Amino acid sequence: MQNNTYYQKELPDKLYFKVGEVSAIVGVPAYVLRFWEAEFKKIKPKRSPSGQRMYRKSDVELILRIKHLLYEKKFTIQGAKQHLKTKPDEKEEKPSTITLDEIRMELASIRDLIS
Repeated sequence: MQNNTYYQKELPDKLYFKVGEVSAIVGVPAYVLRFWEAEFKKIKPKRSPSGQRMYRKSDVELILRIKHLLYEKKFTIQGAKQHLKTKPDEKEEKPSTITLDEIRMELASIRDLIS
């Protein structure tokens, strides 16, 4: 299970979540989820044979991210859409903060180990 940066607890490790479960996890009413689904085309829940929305874990993580952008960062819907287009995932690799001296020290210790 991954710890989402927009959600303090770990999401349950399951394939699908019902709309009520997602509503409880995210902290918004089901009608808000349906509205966001219409606005953000990346949210694509599957449908059960009875027509109930079944969200994947990746959908829930995206919804948490959208909530963060709208509620905490105060983005507009359009601004959040644009942000998600230009910055698809904040889990991108960040530049390493390892310095050249640290690399040299690590290489020296490896050299000493194999000598």
